[in-house]
Amino acid sequence: MEKTSQDTPKTQKAGLMRHAPLAIILTVAAIGFFTLRDYITFDTLREHRDTLLAFRDANFALMVLAFIAVYFAIVAFSLPGAAVASVTGGFLFGLFLGTVFNVTAASLGAMTIFLAARWGLGQTLAAKIETSDGTMKKLKAGLNDNEISVLFLMRLVPAVPFFVANLLPALVGVKFINFAFTTVLGIIPGAIVFTWIGVGLGEVFDRGESPDLSLLWEPQIIGPILGLSALAAMPIVIKALRGKKGI
Repeated sequence: MEKTSQDTPKTQKAGLMRHAPLAIILTVAAIGFFTLRDYITFDTLREHRDTLLAFRDANFALMVLAFIAVYFAIVAFSLPGAAVASVTGGFLFGLFLGTVFNVTAASLGAMTIFLAARWGLGQTLAAKIETSDGTMKKLKAGLNDNEISVLFLMRLVPAVPFFVANLLPALVGVKFINFAFTTVLGIIPGAIVFTWIGVGLGEVFDRGESPDLSLLWEPQIIGPILGLSALAAMPIVIKALRGKKGI
């Protein structure tokens, strides 16, 4: 059946609608970078800590929902302040609950931006790569063969920015279930560290100091994380060696 003259505008409108969620996220991220970076800070938390603690004690469930909503927005829109939010989770809720709430909010935010990118630009880009014959198609095929391992590595290696680990998989067509699974499990080690820092934040503030986020790079902390990264990379290495040996 031939396309009518009305089909083209409808197709264009559908294409614009697919790109709208990611466009909105990127726009909000750009605005937030310039307007919020001086507000979502440890100094702001220090200034309002008594108010936050009092509200938590009087309205615990509401505070939990508000915290998860704010942290979710920070991650979903790639706003500044994710580290502050993670530490705040420990400060307000303790190590166990703080880690649970941090992982929940960060995971939901990551899945949101993944789906927004996949629905629009990711769908188009993945299709173009699939029909090409160049290096990108080979890289995509290699990623698809090792999705779980690569996604775990992106989450565990501290040098990979969080927003990159959210966007890049969506743009090359990885499965959502694999992304969600590796996101939830992969961010737990880092979430525990930041939440742990938050647990002692009150004492740090009382001394007139700011939390030391360099703790993540201490040997006793970074060592186990790198060990988990090595385990995640092992299936890739084994496949590569088998391929070379023709096994």
